[in-house]
Amino acid sequence: MWTQGWTQGWARGRSSVVAAALVATALSGCGSASEPSPPTGVDGLEIPTPALTAADFVPRIDNPWLPLVPGNVWVYSSTSSDGEEKITVTVLDETRTIGGVTATVVHDVVTDAEGELVEDTFDWFAQDTAGNVWYLGEATTEYDEGETSTEGSWEAGVDGAEAGLAMAAAPRIGDGYKMEYLRGEAEDQAAVLALDATATVPAGTFEDLLETEDTTPLEPGLVEHKLYAKGTGLIREETTAGGDEVVVLVSFTQE
Repeated sequence: MWTQGWTQGWARGRSSVVAAALVATALSGCGSASEPSPPTGVDGLEIPTPALTAADFVPRIDNPWLPLVPGNVWVYSSTSSDGEEKITVTVLDETRTIGGVTATVVHDVVTDAEGELVEDTFDWFAQDTAGNVWYLGEATTEYDEGETSTEGSWEAGVDGAEAGLAMAAAPRIGDGYKMEYLRGEAEDQAAVLALDATATVPAGTFEDLLETEDTTPLEPGLVEHKLYAKGTGLIREETTAGGDEVVVLVSFTQE
């Protein structure tokens, strides 16, 4: 959920991890993930990146903008005209092998104001040797009045799904990138707007924030702005068009 939604939550499957000059393709091909493509805006998302192979990845995700270290826990409050929700994001001490790459497992749980389960998602991330964090898929289940849906689930390398960039090692203003790709199901993309934003949320006041604008061709009218703090990760998310959801960080427990 941290990629489209960590995003429309952190990577929430419902609407859903982020910044870079790379545009993701699949987990196969030639080259090295540590050799970035030139900067490109969201209009240039068709530019391919070098291939991702197991040798290009490291065991620990310590990117300062997205510190996915086992034991880290983020608690968010989400408010909109549809009501209030609580989002709990936990980095598990578990891994999953995807296309030969060992991915870190992140667990997202969304509950409504009454404490009822709304969404339960497992996201998979991996960091390359250059410090870029890649989003390799998610298994998501949504709950609605006794019915469940796994729509939005995907895994890189399966049924045409491709890995996406969750966070660049060194975000630059103007960079655009794909966060995930499964045609018709997961097509989030983002662009870096600023590196000097400020914001106050229940967890505190933060400066020198990374600001991104997230969109998806699956919902052309939907626009989200997200703010990331070094050493913390996502602290605020606001739907600026196509909705009115605001997500703020309430607490961050660091391992």
